[in-house]
Amino acid sequence: MPNSRLRPRRGAGSGAGAPGRDELVSRSLQSAEHCLGSQDFGTAYAHYLLVLSLAPELKDDVKETFQYTLFRWAEELDALSRTQDLLGCYEQALELFPDDEVICNSMGEHLFRMGFRDEAAGYFHKAVKLNPDFNDAKENFYRVANWLVERWHFIMLNDTKRNTIYNAAIQKAVCSGSKSVLDIGAGTGILSMFARKAGAHSVYACELSKTMYELACDVVAANKMEEGVKLLHMKSLDIKIPKHIPERVSLVVTETVDAGLFGEGIVESLIHAWEHLLLQPKTKGENGNCEKYGKVIPASAVIFGMAVECAEIRRHHRVGVKDVAGICLPTSVKFQNPAYSSVDGEETIEPYTTEKMSRVPGGYLALTECFKIMTVDFNNLQELKSLATKKPDKVGVPVTKEGILDAIVVWFVLQLDDEHSLSTSPSEETCWEQAVYPVHDLADYWIKPGDQVMMEVSCQDCYLRIQSISVYHSEHEMEVGKSFTRNKDLLSFGNEAELCSALANLQTSKPDVVEQICVLESTEIALLNNIPYHEGFKMAMEKVLSSLTPEKLGQAMDTQCQNNEMSCGSGPSNSHQSTPEPLYVLDVSEGFSLLPVIAGTLGRVKPYSSVEKDQHRAALDLICEASRFPKDTLEFWLRHVEDESAVLQRPKSDKLWSIIILDVIEPSGLIQQEIMEKAAISRCLLQSGGKIFPQYVLMFGLLVESQTLLEESAVQGTERTLGFNIAPFINQFQVPIRVFLDLSSLPCIPLSKPVELLRLDLMTPYLNTSNREVKVRICKSGQVTAIPFWYHMYLDDEIRLDTSNEASHWKQAAVVLDNPIQVEMGDELVLNIQHHKSNVSITIKQ
Repeated sequence: MPNSRLRPRRGAGSGAGAPGRDELVSRSLQSAEHCLGSQDFGTAYAHYLLVLSLAPELKDDVKETFQYTLFRWAEELDALSRTQDLLGCYEQALELFPDDEVICNSMGEHLFRMGFRDEAAGYFHKAVKLNPDFNDAKENFYRVANWLVERWHFIMLNDTKRNTIYNAAIQKAVCSGSKSVLDIGAGTGILSMFARKAGAHSVYACELSKTMYELACDVVAANKMEEGVKLLHMKSLDIKIPKHIPERVSLVVTETVDAGLFGEGIVESLIHAWEHLLLQPKTKGENGNCEKYGKVIPASAVIFGMAVECAEIRRHHRVGVKDVAGICLPTSVKFQNPAYSSVDGEETIEPYTTEKMSRVPGGYLALTECFKIMTVDFNNLQELKSLATKKPDKVGVPVTKEGILDAIVVWFVLQLDDEHSLSTSPSEETCWEQAVYPVHDLADYWIKPGDQVMMEVSCQDCYLRIQSISVYHSEHEMEVGKSFTRNKDLLSFGNEAELCSALANLQTSKPDVVEQICVLESTEIALLNNIPYHEGFKMAMEKVLSSLTPEKLGQAMDTQCQNNEMSCGSGPSNSHQSTPEPLYVLDVSEGFSLLPVIAGTLGRVKPYSSVEKDQHRAALDLICEASRFPKDTLEFWLRHVEDESAVLQRPKSDKLWSIIILDVIEPSGLIQQEIMEKAAISRCLLQSGGKIFPQYVLMFGLLVESQTLLEESAVQGTERTLGFNIAPFINQFQVPIRVFLDLSSLPCIPLSKPVELLRLDLMTPYLNTSNREVKVRICKSGQVTAIPFWYHMYLDDEIRLDTSNEASHWKQAAVVLDNPIQVEMGDELVLNIQHHKSNVSITIKQ
């Protein structure tokens, strides 16, 4: 903060001190400008602080220069990891310019990069309030809002059935005498308000998220319950009596349950509550006032499961192809998803994914009847304590239908009390998704009636774990599947040397083969399974490379084919004698990519990959080796650049790139950040005739009516929340764009045909427009609530990739309207599409 001694005193604007002050201000301004010229931004910043503290009337004059100095100095501090100094500079700047949206937004960006999402969102939100047309701040806020207030809050608050049943159970408990209540994981505070309205005299609510805590404070105040509900910004595990609450309570209410029941820590928090915060439970057969005893809502839960065949789950969790555009995937590379790899690993990762099974694209087939996995009594302390230490239960389930075993799907029935319950079953209309445990490592995934699916069930690390999945044939009574879990040493793959050693020791039939574990996200596995994607890139690259060196490329491809047929020793030396300089291909796709390896098969090509993870590089090396590439054909480009941000630069030789592959669309369905800036740099780095892939992108959309999208984006009034005023507060965090959608299974009614919304040309930028109007004809009467959109990516004029294709690893996105529009068949609506940097906004012109 500026030194208070340097600030002008009141009434000191004239008199003996003023000339001295003016001279000091003038000298400091000159010094600041001199320091800027020599790029000494730290000293320049200090001089500007002195100037503004002595002469605040100069704020408007030096504002832009001060901002520039602040941002450059902050970049230096960031590079030096001087976090406290960086934050201190921004606090000083905001004290001088508290209503400057640019400084607020920049502060938020630094905080977000440091992992302070709550604080970052606060600054982004303030920047948007200061200037609603500030696109950078709006985009930042929308992206961070999804982290702060997860979308399930809106869906849950819109679930009237869930709200009604919880309200009824809480009301029954309070009316029975449970008058002191603790709400664990309060969220917006709706359960606390149910308790207060039911007549509880003391209601305490704890919430760890700063954003949700502040939101709950506003909600409780707006509903005039701030005197009856005490909000605590803390974990329940940190609550102490009498420091935070005066005495033990008679009722704990909570909904800290996820799709796998235990994933939000309900077991740990209830063990602590029974030991430190709740009155003793009523013993069986004991009568008396409920206020003297403790109880929990929900009282218990029963977990159920079902084995399923589901192509959509399969393609996102198992690599089902052995050949990708001519590249053979060796058996020595083992692809796994993070949930599978976390089993017995040191890092605790959710051992399941989640799906709304009723909306999974392509549907699913139940291969077994529904079976009970586990029952848990939340009112029994000893049972809760034994969950984490209990040995895994072995469960066997008879197969009832023939099919491919892809996953175990799990849901639960939450018994709030002896009268009220909620089910998260796929057959129920509920706000919950189901937990999905993908099946891996079976010798044969095909099962039929008479077989049994075997598994082990436990609650380790406060997660429901289903592991050691295998299949037994009834006629042989023998295991045909390999274990779902592995030796602990294999899965703690922090030390790759130990991993390779352990794997080598296990390979009894092939002692010289070493398995490489390659952990991929589900979208990366779906990408590997996306055959049209890889075939399309192969054809497009072949055309570009052929156009650059038609004769030499053909000769080199013949040589490459010969190398593939011969042993690795003889091929490379022959080709080096006659072949020219290679063509350079750079792939800067996000995450794991086989495209550089495919490029390496297309002749005298020097491919560069920008993958970062060591295990991904090791896997690509093994794939190259299996493809009989000469050693070091594939280079890892990040080893050649000092800074990852400089990934788009020239190779060290004087050669330019023949092909640069950019990731234009995120798996979520949005355009990648800064893609147009990357394209501009890439165009400068191409040799004559070289190309960027994709060369251009067309964005398509259509108008739909979808109640589902409305309910997943904003709380719909007070009726859904049983009269409580919550919507205006949580809806501040609504985001106009919903991502990770599957249009093929989204509940919606199309009201128009697809139309082209926008063209993004990476090779020919003058074809791009920043503002465009598109007329859309209505083909069905209804209410327009959203505009889903997707992309056609053109590698050239003939080869196109569709991000809405059923084989696509991309999802789709949609703009959700604040105010739905009633339309009749034959009407025309005009869409306004604005393109700013990499951000696209779509509005309906009224």
